[in-house]
Amino acid sequence: MNQKFLVIDPEKDLAAIKGVSSLPRIKLLKELSKRPGININDLAQAANLPQSSVSTHLQVLEKAGLVRVEVQKARKGNQKICFAVYDELIVSFQSKAEELSSDLIEVSMPLGLYTNNAVTAPCGICSTEGIIGLLDVPETFMDPERMRTSLLWFTSGFVEYQFPNNAKLRGDSIEAIEIVMEVSSEVPGTLANWPSDIVVSINGHEVGVWTSPGDFGDRRGTYTPDWWKLKGSQYGMLKTWSVTDAGTYVDGLRISDVNASNLALDDHRSIRVRVEVKAEGKHPGGLNIFGKGFGNYDQDLLLRLKTRR
Repeated sequence: MNQKFLVIDPEKDLAAIKGVSSLPRIKLLKELSKRPGININDLAQAANLPQSSVSTHLQVLEKAGLVRVEVQKARKGNQKICFAVYDELIVSFQSKAEELSSDLIEVSMPLGLYTNNAVTAPCGICSTEGIIGLLDVPETFMDPERMRTSLLWFTSGFVEYQFPNNAKLRGDSIEAIEIVMEVSSEVPGTLANWPSDIVVSINGHEVGVWTSPGDFGDRRGTYTPDWWKLKGSQYGMLKTWSVTDAGTYVDGLRISDVNASNLALDDHRSIRVRVEVKAEGKHPGGLNIFGKGFGNYDQDLLLRLKTRR
Protein backbone atom coordinates (compact mmCIF):
# COMPACT_ATOMS: atom_id res chain seq x y z
CA MET A 1 0.00 0.00 0.00
CA ASN A 2 1.30 3.47 -0.87
CA GLN A 3 2.08 5.69 2.11
CA LYS A 4 0.35 9.09 1.95
CA PHE A 5 2.04 12.11 3.46
CA LEU A 6 1.04 15.75 3.76
CA VAL A 7 3.60 18.56 3.70
CA ILE A 8 2.19 21.34 5.89
CA ASP A 9 3.06 24.98 5.27
CA PRO A 10 2.52 26.56 8.71
CA GLU A 11 1.73 29.94 7.14
CA LYS A 12 -1.04 28.57 4.89
CA ASP A 13 -2.35 25.29 6.33
CA LEU A 14 -3.79 26.76 9.52
CA ALA A 15 -6.61 24.21 9.74
CA ALA A 16 -4.10 21.36 9.70
CA ILE A 17 -1.97 23.11 12.31
CA LYS A 18 -5.06 23.51 14.50
CA GLY A 19 -5.88 19.85 13.96
CA VAL A 20 -2.58 18.67 15.46
CA SER A 21 -2.35 21.36 18.14
CA SER A 22 -4.15 19.17 20.68
CA LEU A 23 -2.70 16.12 22.46
CA PRO A 24 -6.07 14.27 22.39
CA ARG A 25 -6.34 14.81 18.62
CA ILE A 26 -2.79 13.58 18.11
CA LYS A 27 -3.71 10.53 20.16
CA LEU A 28 -6.75 9.92 17.95
CA LEU A 29 -4.64 10.23 14.78
CA LYS A 30 -2.17 7.70 16.16
CA GLU A 31 -4.97 5.25 16.96
CA LEU A 32 -6.48 5.70 13.47
CA SER A 33 -3.11 5.05 11.84
CA LYS A 34 -2.95 1.73 13.71
CA ARG A 35 -6.61 0.77 13.33
CA PRO A 36 -8.14 2.28 10.17
CA GLY A 37 -11.88 1.77 9.88
CA ILE A 38 -12.57 1.77 13.61
CA ASN A 39 -15.95 3.02 14.85
CA ILE A 40 -16.26 5.98 17.22
CA ASN A 41 -17.12 3.88 20.28
CA ASP A 42 -14.06 1.66 19.87
CA LEU A 43 -11.89 4.68 19.05
CA ALA A 44 -12.95 6.41 22.26
CA GLN A 45 -12.17 3.27 24.24
CA ALA A 46 -8.78 2.80 22.56
CA ALA A 47 -7.81 6.42 23.17
CA ASN A 48 -9.25 6.38 26.70
CA LEU A 49 -11.33 9.49 25.98
CA PRO A 50 -15.04 10.28 26.49
CA GLN A 51 -17.08 9.62 23.37
CA SER A 52 -18.46 13.17 23.41
CA SER A 53 -14.90 14.57 23.37
CA VAL A 54 -13.89 12.22 20.57
CA SER A 55 -16.82 13.39 18.42
CA THR A 56 -15.82 17.03 18.95
CA HIS A 57 -12.15 16.37 18.13
CA LEU A 58 -13.09 14.36 15.03
CA GLN A 59 -15.09 17.32 13.70
CA VAL A 60 -11.95 19.49 13.92
CA LEU A 61 -9.80 16.83 12.26
CA GLU A 62 -12.40 16.21 9.56
CA LYS A 63 -12.67 19.93 8.78
CA ALA A 64 -8.87 20.06 8.49
CA GLY A 65 -8.95 17.21 5.97
CA LEU A 66 -6.91 14.93 8.24
CA VAL A 67 -9.67 12.43 8.99
CA ARG A 68 -12.66 11.12 7.08
CA VAL A 69 -15.76 9.69 8.72
CA GLU A 70 -18.06 7.31 6.89
CA VAL A 71 -21.55 6.18 7.87
CA GLN A 72 -21.99 2.43 7.51
CA LYS A 73 -24.86 0.10 8.27
CA ALA A 74 -24.60 -1.76 11.59
CA ARG A 75 -26.71 -4.43 13.28
CA LYS A 76 -28.85 -1.74 14.80
CA GLY A 77 -29.04 1.38 12.69
CA ASN A 78 -25.85 3.02 11.40
CA GLN A 79 -22.38 3.53 12.80
CA LYS A 80 -19.65 6.04 12.04
CA ILE A 81 -16.35 4.58 10.83
CA CYS A 82 -13.17 6.66 11.01
CA PHE A 83 -10.01 6.75 8.86
CA ALA A 84 -6.85 8.84 8.91
CA VAL A 85 -6.39 10.49 5.49
CA TYR A 86 -2.57 10.62 5.77
CA ASP A 87 0.04 8.25 7.17
CA GLU A 88 2.53 11.02 7.87
CA LEU A 89 2.37 14.79 8.47
CA ILE A 90 5.43 16.92 7.77
CA VAL A 91 5.63 20.57 8.90
CA SER A 92 8.15 22.51 6.83
CA PHE A 93 9.27 26.11 7.41
CA GLN A 94 11.62 26.58 4.46
CA SER A 95 12.11 25.13 1.00
CA LYS A 96 11.93 21.56 2.30
CA ALA A 97 8.26 21.39 1.32
CA GLU A 98 9.12 22.11 -2.30
CA GLU A 99 11.88 19.51 -2.24
CA LEU A 100 9.62 16.84 -0.74
CA SER A 101 6.84 17.48 -3.24
CA SER A 102 9.00 18.12 -6.32
CA ASP A 103 7.92 14.78 -7.78
CA LEU A 104 4.24 15.54 -7.16
CA ILE A 105 2.07 17.71 -9.38
CA GLU A 106 -1.41 18.65 -8.16
CA VAL A 107 -4.17 20.27 -10.19
CA SER A 108 -7.51 21.38 -8.72
CA MET A 109 -10.44 21.32 -11.16
CA PRO A 110 -13.57 23.37 -10.39
CA LEU A 111 -16.58 21.05 -10.35
CA GLY A 112 -18.42 22.88 -13.12
CA LEU A 113 -15.55 22.80 -15.63
CA TYR A 114 -16.48 19.43 -17.12
CA THR A 115 -15.89 19.26 -20.87
CA ASN A 116 -18.43 16.54 -21.66
CA ASN A 117 -21.52 15.06 -20.04
CA ALA A 118 -24.55 12.86 -20.63
CA VAL A 119 -26.84 12.51 -17.61
CA THR A 120 -30.36 11.36 -16.80
CA ALA A 121 -32.89 12.88 -14.43
CA PRO A 122 -33.39 13.36 -11.57
CA CYS A 123 -30.38 15.63 -11.93
CA GLY A 124 -29.20 19.14 -11.22
CA ILE A 125 -26.38 21.56 -10.47
CA CYS A 126 -26.11 24.35 -7.94
CA SER A 127 -23.68 26.94 -6.65
CA THR A 128 -23.18 28.03 -3.06
CA GLU A 129 -25.86 30.70 -3.71
CA GLY A 130 -28.62 28.62 -5.31
CA ILE A 131 -29.86 26.26 -8.01
CA ILE A 132 -28.42 26.77 -11.50
CA GLY A 133 -30.87 26.44 -14.40
CA LEU A 134 -33.74 23.97 -14.13
CA LEU A 135 -33.96 20.91 -11.91
CA ASP A 136 -34.24 17.48 -13.58
CA VAL A 137 -33.43 18.91 -17.04
CA PRO A 138 -30.22 17.32 -18.36
CA GLU A 139 -29.66 20.21 -20.78
CA THR A 140 -29.04 22.45 -17.75
CA PHE A 141 -25.66 20.76 -17.41
CA MET A 142 -24.54 22.89 -20.39
CA ASP A 143 -25.74 26.18 -18.88
CA PRO A 144 -22.87 28.72 -19.00
CA GLU A 145 -23.45 29.33 -15.30
CA ARG A 146 -22.27 25.76 -14.63
CA MET A 147 -18.81 27.25 -14.08
CA ARG A 148 -20.04 28.20 -10.57
CA THR A 149 -21.15 24.64 -9.72
CA SER A 150 -20.40 23.46 -6.19
CA LEU A 151 -22.67 20.40 -6.19
CA LEU A 152 -23.92 18.22 -9.03
CA TRP A 153 -26.08 15.11 -9.07
CA PHE A 154 -27.61 12.71 -11.56
CA THR A 155 -29.23 9.29 -11.72
CA SER A 156 -27.08 7.72 -14.44
CA GLY A 157 -24.60 8.91 -17.05
CA PHE A 158 -21.29 10.73 -16.69
CA VAL A 159 -19.36 13.95 -16.40
CA GLU A 160 -15.88 14.18 -17.91
CA TYR A 161 -13.03 16.56 -17.11
CA GLN A 162 -9.91 17.41 -19.11
CA PHE A 163 -6.93 18.11 -16.88
CA PRO A 164 -3.69 19.62 -18.23
CA ASN A 165 -0.83 17.15 -18.27
CA ASN A 166 1.68 19.38 -16.50
CA ALA A 167 4.15 16.51 -16.22
CA LYS A 168 4.52 16.43 -20.00
CA LEU A 169 4.98 20.20 -20.06
CA ARG A 170 7.75 19.76 -17.50
CA GLY A 171 9.36 16.92 -19.43
CA ASP A 172 8.73 14.34 -16.69
CA SER A 173 7.39 10.80 -16.95
CA ILE A 174 4.32 9.82 -14.90
CA GLU A 175 4.57 6.73 -12.70
CA ALA A 176 1.29 7.10 -10.76
CA ILE A 177 -1.91 9.16 -10.84
CA GLU A 178 -4.50 9.95 -8.16
CA ILE A 179 -8.02 11.36 -8.44
CA VAL A 180 -9.53 12.72 -5.21
CA MET A 181 -13.19 13.73 -4.83
CA GLU A 182 -16.05 13.82 -2.35
CA VAL A 183 -18.88 11.61 -3.64
CA SER A 184 -22.02 9.78 -2.57
CA SER A 185 -24.97 7.93 -4.08
CA GLU A 186 -28.06 9.87 -5.15
CA VAL A 187 -31.68 9.14 -4.22
CA PRO A 188 -34.65 11.52 -3.92
CA GLY A 189 -34.20 12.82 -0.38
CA THR A 190 -31.44 10.85 1.33
CA LEU A 191 -30.91 7.23 2.29
CA ALA A 192 -27.78 5.90 4.03
CA ASN A 193 -28.33 2.38 2.65
CA TRP A 194 -28.50 3.11 -1.09
CA PRO A 195 -25.51 1.54 -2.90
CA SER A 196 -24.25 2.94 -6.18
CA ASP A 197 -21.44 1.69 -8.43
CA ILE A 198 -19.25 4.67 -9.33
CA VAL A 199 -16.95 4.09 -12.28
CA VAL A 200 -13.83 6.16 -12.95
CA SER A 201 -12.18 6.15 -16.37
CA ILE A 202 -8.89 7.82 -17.31
CA ASN A 203 -8.04 8.52 -20.96
CA GLY A 204 -10.88 6.25 -22.04
CA HIS A 205 -9.82 3.29 -19.87
CA GLU A 206 -12.05 2.16 -17.00
CA VAL A 207 -9.74 1.87 -14.02
CA GLY A 208 -12.26 0.40 -11.58
CA VAL A 209 -15.54 0.58 -9.70
CA TRP A 210 -16.14 1.74 -6.14
CA THR A 211 -19.55 1.18 -4.55
CA SER A 212 -20.85 4.10 -2.53
CA PRO A 213 -22.91 2.80 0.41
CA GLY A 214 -25.48 5.58 0.42
CA ASP A 215 -26.70 9.16 0.14
CA PHE A 216 -26.03 10.95 3.42
CA GLY A 217 -28.37 13.38 5.14
CA ASP A 218 -28.16 12.59 8.87
CA ARG A 219 -26.61 16.02 9.49
CA ARG A 220 -25.70 19.14 7.55
CA GLY A 221 -22.40 18.95 5.73
CA THR A 222 -19.58 20.95 7.29
CA TYR A 223 -19.54 23.42 4.37
CA THR A 224 -23.04 22.89 2.99
CA PRO A 225 -24.75 26.32 2.86
CA ASP A 226 -27.76 27.07 5.04
CA TRP A 227 -30.12 27.66 2.10
CA TRP A 228 -29.76 24.01 1.02
CA LYS A 229 -32.62 22.05 2.57
CA LEU A 230 -31.76 19.36 5.10
CA LYS A 231 -33.77 16.80 3.13
CA GLY A 232 -31.19 17.04 0.32
CA SER A 233 -27.81 15.31 0.08
CA GLN A 234 -25.52 16.86 2.70
CA TYR A 235 -22.07 15.34 2.25
CA GLY A 236 -20.16 12.46 0.71
CA MET A 237 -17.06 10.39 1.31
CA LEU A 238 -13.64 11.68 0.32
CA LYS A 239 -12.28 8.93 -1.93
CA THR A 240 -8.90 8.59 -3.64
CA TRP A 241 -8.54 6.53 -6.82
CA SER A 242 -4.85 5.66 -7.30
CA VAL A 243 -3.41 4.06 -10.42
CA THR A 244 0.17 2.85 -9.97
CA ASP A 245 2.49 0.38 -11.67
CA ALA A 246 0.94 -2.33 -9.48
CA GLY A 247 -2.73 -1.68 -10.26
CA THR A 248 -5.67 0.52 -9.25
CA TYR A 249 -6.66 1.23 -5.65
CA VAL A 250 -9.36 3.16 -3.80
CA ASP A 251 -8.00 4.41 -0.47
CA GLY A 252 -5.32 1.72 -0.63
CA LEU A 253 -7.71 -1.16 -1.40
CA ARG A 254 -6.96 -2.83 -4.73
CA ILE A 255 -9.94 -2.78 -7.10
CA SER A 256 -8.47 -3.71 -10.50
CA ASP A 257 -5.36 -4.75 -12.43
CA VAL A 258 -5.32 -1.60 -14.57
CA ASN A 259 -1.93 0.04 -14.09
CA ALA A 260 -0.40 3.38 -15.02
CA SER A 261 1.27 2.04 -18.17
CA ASN A 262 -2.16 1.09 -19.55
CA LEU A 263 -3.27 4.73 -19.58
CA ALA A 264 -0.66 6.19 -21.99
CA LEU A 265 -0.28 9.16 -19.64
CA ASP A 266 2.98 10.36 -21.17
CA ASP A 267 1.53 10.47 -24.70
CA HIS A 268 -1.01 13.26 -24.31
CA ARG A 269 -1.00 16.92 -23.34
CA SER A 270 -4.17 16.44 -21.32
CA ILE A 271 -5.65 13.76 -19.08
CA ARG A 272 -9.36 12.93 -19.41
CA VAL A 273 -11.14 11.81 -16.25
CA ARG A 274 -14.71 10.48 -16.46
CA VAL A 275 -16.93 9.83 -13.44
CA GLU A 276 -19.90 7.65 -14.29
CA VAL A 277 -22.86 5.63 -13.07
CA LYS A 278 -24.02 3.04 -15.57
CA ALA A 279 -27.75 2.41 -15.84
CA GLU A 280 -27.03 -1.28 -16.44
CA GLY A 281 -24.69 -1.59 -13.45
CA LYS A 282 -25.36 -3.89 -10.52
CA HIS A 283 -26.03 -0.89 -8.24
CA PRO A 284 -27.21 2.05 -10.40
CA GLY A 285 -27.77 4.29 -7.39
CA GLY A 286 -26.93 7.68 -8.86
CA LEU A 287 -24.14 10.11 -8.00
CA ASN A 288 -23.48 13.30 -6.04
CA ILE A 289 -20.15 15.10 -6.43
CA PHE A 290 -19.39 17.81 -3.87
CA GLY A 291 -17.11 20.73 -4.67
CA LYS A 292 -15.95 23.85 -2.86
CA GLY A 293 -18.60 25.19 -0.52
CA PHE A 294 -20.55 21.93 -0.18
CA GLY A 295 -20.13 18.73 1.81
CA ASN A 296 -17.46 18.00 4.40
CA TYR A 297 -14.36 18.95 2.39
CA ASP A 298 -13.81 22.42 0.96
CA GLN A 299 -12.23 21.25 -2.28
CA ASP A 300 -12.99 20.52 -5.90
CA LEU A 301 -11.70 17.56 -7.92
CA LEU A 302 -7.99 16.98 -7.39
CA LEU A 303 -5.60 15.28 -9.78
CA ARG A 304 -2.17 14.31 -8.50
CA LEU A 305 0.66 13.06 -10.66
CA LYS A 306 3.68 11.29 -9.22
CA THR A 307 6.52 11.81 -11.66
CA ARG A 308 10.06 10.76 -12.31
CA ARG A 309 12.51 12.96 -14.17
